[in-house]
Amino acid sequence: MQQYLLSIYQPDGGAPDADTMARIMAGLQRLNEELRVSGSWVFTGGLHAPEAATVVRADGMITDGPYLEGKEHVGGIYVITAPDLDAALAWGRKAAAATTLPIEVRPFRDVPRSANPDPATPPY
Repeated sequence: MQQYLLSIYQPDGGAPDADTMARIMAGLQRLNEELRVSGSWVFTGGLHAPEAATVVRADGMITDGPYLEGKEHVGGIYVITAPDLDAALAWGRKAAAATTLPIEVRPFRDVPRSANPDPATPPY
């Protein structure tokens, strides 16, 4: 099974009103349960606002805030397993329906274990 990253793109600004937020949270609870029951759930998590980000660069420079400024930001992620892209896109559509937000679906690259014998060293 291939792993996929589902990124939830959230507009900058405040949270929706309480009723809208309650509907979104209920939809996410249903989605999370469906993912778990199907065996596709690996991990999910919401992120703090972009102001909480810190960028670390190869030259050692550290800056506050997101790498790029934009009108939307990654507000949360799912890591799922799916047999193919079509199945992952189906989960992405369900996530978009639950959150009412755009969802980017992207496959992880497969890195053979033999290409990275030292688990402490990144495979790239």
